[in-house]
Amino acid sequence: MREWHKSTYSGEGANCVEVAEGEQTLMRDTQNRDQALLAVPASEWHAFITAAADGQL
Repeated sequence: MREWHKSTYSGEGANCVEVAEGEQTLMRDTQNRDQALLAVPASEWHAFITAAADGQL
C-alpha cells in the first residue's frame, strides 16, 4: 500500500494536492480523495517537478 502525503508545492490553503510515489506517481485532490486520481510515470513526474523548480513552466 502506498503512503499519500501532501505535496510540498501545494501551499497552505484548502486546495491541496496529495501524491504517492512509486513506479508511477499518483496525485489526488485532498478535497475529493475518493474521486479520480492522476497517474504518471515517476520519470515524467520528476521531469515536471524539475522544470517547475527551474522556472521553465
